[in-house]
Amino acid sequence: MNILVIGEAQHWDECKAKFGEKHTYHQARGHQEAESSFSKNDVVFDFVIDESPEQMEVYRDHPGVIAFLNTTKISLLELVTAFAGAIPCTLYGFNGLPTFLNRDILEVALLNGKNSEELERVCNELQTKYLVIDDRVGMVTPRIICMIINEAYFTFQEGTATREDIDMGMKLGTNYPYGPFEWCERIGIRHVFELLEAVYEDTKDERYKICPLLKKEYFNSIGTV
Repeated sequence: MNILVIGEAQHWDECKAKFGEKHTYHQARGHQEAESSFSKNDVVFDFVIDESPEQMEVYRDHPGVIAFLNTTKISLLELVTAFAGAIPCTLYGFNGLPTFLNRDILEVALLNGKNSEELERVCNELQTKYLVIDDRVGMVTPRIICMIINEAYFTFQEGTATREDIDMGMKLGTNYPYGPFEWCERIGIRHVFELLEAVYEDTKDERYKICPLLKKEYFNSIGTV
């Protein structure tokens, strides 16, 4: 397949690691650049639409496009309904946060069931297993991992254990590939904070209320404190 990756070099690398060298990959850093390449590619992986949802307009005039949109911090339904016009192409939500794509199962959200057969065909060509999940902010795995990271910040803030001990305890006790602070660094504290904030706004569930220390480190990282 010809795969168009909208995003940065790390997104290109993650797609190649996930789907292998048998496909042809093209990269566009922005949506305007990507639009001119839609007709040359079989499928689009858009990692950055959550950062600029107004760019949904590039999909308006391309009914033949099959696009996977990063919907970890904004739902697929919200992306589509926030745009004033109709978007006739085939859209799926996927988990595009750093470290999450190259896993055995691709998390996918649907707007409706009519595109399920097309999803099966595409995933068969990509040779990946997939799991259809509810179209909700945070999806499944990112929501769980970011909540664990948040709880680890609370534990460290309370002085119960060091960051290193928490990481080691989680890896030994749960067989996770990374401890919560290691995972936070790999995902990026900005993504962790913004996902937790989006999930809390969506659910008002206290489990997702952001630890003050995590919030402080987030604002320090963007230079506003």
